[in-house]
Amino acid sequence: MTVQPQGWRKASYSSRETACVEIGRIGTGAAVRDTKDRSAGYFTTTGTQWAAFIDAVKNERFE
Repeated sequence: MTVQPQGWRKASYSSRETACVEIGRIGTGAAVRDTKDRSAGYFTTTGTQWAAFIDAVKNERFE
């Protein structure tokens, strides 16, 4: 049985943009998909991986 992500949402920062990602909850982690092509699927992360990614974004490690 495959668990499907729940509660898909787009970042409020994206407002009316269509070229962004959506995040859904899956278990204790996250699922991520492209809003331009939702039918392409999604990838998942563990809660630990997602927290590390968010921390890196907030601390500008990708810029």
